[in-house]
Amino acid sequence: MRTLPPELAAAIERPVTTLANCWRLTRRDGMVFGFTDHDEAISFDDTRFEAATGLSASEAEAALGLGATTGEVEGALSAAAIDEADIAAGRFDGARIETFVVDWQNVSAHVRVDVSDLGEVRRGETAFTAELRSIVARLEAVRGRLYRRRCDAVLGDARCRVDLSAPPFTVDCEVHAAGDGWVETATGLGAAPDRYAFGRLTMHGGEAAGLAADIASAVALATGRVRFTLAETIVARIAAGDPFRIVQGCDKRFATCRDRFANQLNFRGFPHIPGTDAGLAIAKTGGRNDGSPVVR
Repeated sequence: MRTLPPELAAAIERPVTTLANCWRLTRRDGMVFGFTDHDEAISFDDTRFEAATGLSASEAEAALGLGATTGEVEGALSAAAIDEADIAAGRFDGARIETFVVDWQNVSAHVRVDVSDLGEVRRGETAFTAELRSIVARLEAVRGRLYRRRCDAVLGDARCRVDLSAPPFTVDCEVHAAGDGWVETATGLGAAPDRYAFGRLTMHGGEAAGLAADIASAVALATGRVRFTLAETIVARIAAGDPFRIVQGCDKRFATCRDRFANQLNFRGFPHIPGTDAGLAIAKTGGRNDGSPVVR
């Protein structure tokens, strides 16, 4: 059972409460925001928690054991630190939320009561509601490896070991034109456009700086430009001349790992696992029934 600081326990026993809720939000890009439901700003733990943000907390469920719990905060989009475009662009997705209870008459009397991940953010006409997911929910993520024929590593990570830092695997480009879910460039790629399918596009300038999306397909146009179709739309505005970086993709097949990246020794799949056809096949004349490898 959590033990409260004596000063905070005394504040609870007062006839008129002097307690306030505070939330510290840390985005994945490192930016930190502080909010409080008190009518004046509160500062402690190297963070300033701004008042008049319109944030308020809902009831939160709690239970013994490892069951994941949830809560919510809601507030007005007029808060200076919260921009509707940033919410829509996903800059707050996966942020870390710390919840504090503090005696606003004596800010040294505060306690962190919860740590959550920011889940779904729902936007209304005048307000937003953010779901707070208990860190216990992280236990629901898949751990370990999956036995399958295709590779389960991320291209360029410590398990894959392909060096993506230099061309043609990584290329810096400029936007020639952009639309809903696509970006075009006239910059030479140094490799066939289709090699960037399943890759990653990251904006390095303009209003969309720092945002990224997976590349669903890349095709050369008759105009000489290359169009990248994105797997998800970058909501922020992308303008001609904005710089971006693209990284080649991988379809996770053993042949691609061997022929394109010469990285077959680090392939993290199990290409010799028979597929459904092999598992359901029967021995017959003329078939390959000698137990030889599926992939050479």
